[in-house]
Amino acid sequence: MNERPYGVLTNAEWAQLAPLIEAARPHGKTQPHDLRRTVEAIIWRHQNGAKWRAIPAELGPWWMAAQCFNRWCHLGVWERLLELAQSQAGGLVLGMAFLDGSNIRAHRCAAGAIKHGRTSAERDMQEALGRSRGGYGTKAMALTDSYGRAIAFRLAPGQAHEAPLAPALLDALPDTPLWIVADKGLSSDAIRSQVWDMGAQPAIPTKSNEAAVRCPDWIYRHRNEVERFWGRMKEWRAVATRYEKLARCFMSVLCLAASMDWFKSLLNRRK
Repeated sequence: MNERPYGVLTNAEWAQLAPLIEAARPHGKTQPHDLRRTVEAIIWRHQNGAKWRAIPAELGPWWMAAQCFNRWCHLGVWERLLELAQSQAGGLVLGMAFLDGSNIRAHRCAAGAIKHGRTSAERDMQEALGRSRGGYGTKAMALTDSYGRAIAFRLAPGQAHEAPLAPALLDALPDTPLWIVADKGLSSDAIRSQVWDMGAQPAIPTKSNEAAVRCPDWIYRHRNEVERFWGRMKEWRAVATRYEKLARCFMSVLCLAASMDWFKSLLNRRK
């Protein structure tokens, strides 16, 4: 029996993914035709950063994968899939939680979403696109657990600072970790106060113009977990470069990639 019938997922990976896809997806009167093939086409496209029309013929009609992905974006399926992946893998490990942002360069085809009565500036702000020193792009902020596995994401235009995104991510924590770890870009009294108020301890080094605050080296050295997380995410070409015009579609790409990262972590632990 072929271990990779469509060349993207192994049978073991699909066995982990299939029940969660069934739980997360909408259930209409018409059942999807060859759901595995369509899901693998979606994964192939985002792993390779290719055009939808470039999907190999053995993965089915390209328009079927494109329609499925976009419809599920609007219905929040990929966000639900990430939540289900977290529970499937045994839940979050919250001895430490890590905050870190990354600048995602946007391809020129990411521009030009429909304005819907907005000005160009308003549209770009709502679609999390903007210009910074690094060029046209998006600021993506991630919250991960102790093993560097995604809990939640927030998006902002490329020129935005990471600090305003942190409070909403901390509010997304389902439980209180022992430590919140972040780099000095998130050093502020407001963020530390929120961490203390929730019952956790901050491990955030201070800037040169700030009074020293306790940041144990033996905790902070683990921040490489979130750095490695972004390294794994950017192995997906559609994460390393944003091709999606809409913020919710790019958020779906992040959630899909993070879900597969959870599955990979689970399978590696079982070996």
